[in-house]
Amino acid sequence: MRPLRNHPITLHPDLLVGLSSGDDAGVLRLPDGRLMVQTVDYFTPIVDDPGDWGRIAAANALSDIYAMGGTPSTALQLIGWPRGKLSFDLLGEVILGGVAKLEEAGCLLIGGHSIDDPEPKYGFSVTGFVEPDRLTTNAGARPGDRLVLTKPIGTGIISTAIKNGKADPEVVAEAIEVMAELNAAAARVVAAIGVHAATDVTGFGLLGHLGGMLAASGVAAIVEHRAVPLIDGARELAEAGVVPGGTGRNLVAAERFTEFGDLDTADQLILADAQTNGGLLIAVAASKTLELVEALTAEGARAAAIVGEVVEDRPGTIGIR
Repeated sequence: MRPLRNHPITLHPDLLVGLSSGDDAGVLRLPDGRLMVQTVDYFTPIVDDPGDWGRIAAANALSDIYAMGGTPSTALQLIGWPRGKLSFDLLGEVILGGVAKLEEAGCLLIGGHSIDDPEPKYGFSVTGFVEPDRLTTNAGARPGDRLVLTKPIGTGIISTAIKNGKADPEVVAEAIEVMAELNAAAARVVAAIGVHAATDVTGFGLLGHLGGMLAASGVAAIVEHRAVPLIDGARELAEAGVVPGGTGRNLVAAERFTEFGDLDTADQLILADAQTNGGLLIAVAASKTLELVEALTAEGARAAAIVGEVVEDRPGTIGIR
């Protein structure tokens, strides 16, 4: 989450990444020289199946660790549950889904906290570690870099369609698997090859997270609209006006730093769509781009799309081509 204007900023010589950068997680240097990465994320149900919600919530929280180049180590579970309205058996299914995803990531659940809440909420605080030479932040993109995206977008729109009963089962199934898929494989490739910057695409959408990277790096970008991978059915839903409120707010924010040209409203909304556990957006040197794409493909990444280029003109801005 971006820091509030009046939120105090913590300063410390060992705090390498904190609130001031708008990065995916905080990074603290430990006395032994290792870097500890910490993040937290939770949300209300976005799918119908409780186990899928648990899987998605866990994968989403873990993603911030992967985006920083880290390996998840431990997690604390966060639960808000309307005990008078929903059964604890249902909560058990949510927890089983979340724990299964943590186990897949090799991350230990060591505790947590629950409260009685009129609206169900679920998520995790996650701690991981990263070697100093493998830390990846959103500041560091350079002119000439290529932008590579590792998952298709559209999950916000499809989640809204699920809530409204307007999504086809095939579209729902694909969106759930995209949201529940760990970014571990992409993170391994990023660490092995070495890139200039990375972030995961989540609530602020592709444009919002790219804008944050560009502002932190002091550069601009051109996005190739037709190169951006989409989940099947997302565009048709956007054209039908099935769009979450967060996506609309993202678009209003993105209009301040994005030149859309003649791109129609549906496509603008898709580029601004609020994602849940989206892929990694990576800024990589042009000379390493093919190697990165081939390695992502070999690791089974859901996408390895070259979606744009970093340029010098007007830092912090995005042009759509």
